[in-house]
Amino acid sequence: MTPAVFAVLDLDAARHNLSKVRSCAPTASIMAVVKANGYGHGLLRMAEALKNADAFAVARVDEGIELRKAGFNQRVVILEGFSNAEELDDVLFYHLEVVVHSLTQLVILESKTASDLCVVWLKLDTGMSRLGLTENEFALAYQRLTRCAAVKQPFNLMTHFANADDIYDNKTLKQISLFNETVAGLSGECSLANSAGVLGWETSLSDWVRPGIMLYGISPFPGSTGQQLGLKPVMTLQSRLIAVKQLNVDDTVGYGGSWTCSKPTVLGVVSIGYGDGYPRHAKVGTPVLVNCRRVQLIGRVSMDMITVDLGPGAYDKVGDPVTLWGDGLPIEEVAQYADTIPYALVCGITQRVRLIVRE
Repeated sequence: MTPAVFAVLDLDAARHNLSKVRSCAPTASIMAVVKANGYGHGLLRMAEALKNADAFAVARVDEGIELRKAGFNQRVVILEGFSNAEELDDVLFYHLEVVVHSLTQLVILESKTASDLCVVWLKLDTGMSRLGLTENEFALAYQRLTRCAAVKQPFNLMTHFANADDIYDNKTLKQISLFNETVAGLSGECSLANSAGVLGWETSLSDWVRPGIMLYGISPFPGSTGQQLGLKPVMTLQSRLIAVKQLNVDDTVGYGGSWTCSKPTVLGVVSIGYGDGYPRHAKVGTPVLVNCRRVQLIGRVSMDMITVDLGPGAYDKVGDPVTLWGDGLPIEEVAQYADTIPYALVCGITQRVRLIVRE
């Protein structure tokens, strides 16, 4: 039985997007970011599709362990690092790599006497003001790590961009400059560029790049789509019409009667709602594809349903296919109508949406 709501995942598109990264950064190694359950696409599924990357990056230790238990032997970097000695034990046991972003982590590393060496990425805060060490802390941490018996030498160096999605904001150039000045003369491989860096900031390309959202076919830049950047969407969210009915002038639609019919038209009810991860705050006018043609969302998004204006004289019928985003309808456009970002949409898909792989 075909589910009411399903997401088709095009893994060939993911591989295409990985090749796009290689073309943009031909001399860099690629750390494919598959955190947050592969941005809602499935951690193990996306790791398999992107297995030709040089390493994977996840946010948390348990995500790295899941990759190891599934048999992935690639390098795996934990972007949030470890928070206590128990997590560091797991990092060492499963041969994971960690970002060191605080002096507290240094103390834990320095107390470790295990024979296994920890692969470290020392993080400089160049302006994100989230995780990372200040310039003075970074210099101190670097010296302590070089003397730390539990750390594999040489260790790696990294930072993260705050505004790289805005190609007109020179903060990224300042971050790049600060990083380069701080690490000048130090040993170890470097990593700066995220997806926006790969696509928009050539001077951020270094030994390693860390693409995330672009691997899923989504643009990191507001106002553009992945397709415009040569990417292909991996996820296409689909449903079907479950009711079609005639509307007359002054008929209202949905909770609160927030939409009023100004002329006779045909209403379509689609089996999807915020219970599936469709954005609750999508505005009237949000595009939806019904039978591959654009129609508009009307009324409020419900838990299990949305309503669309099929237009006067519409020929659509119950059971006809509906696309909410993906192939033929850029997710970036839907996100804009919902006052959110594409990241939130793909990560927000709920467990009742069946994921169907198309190779």
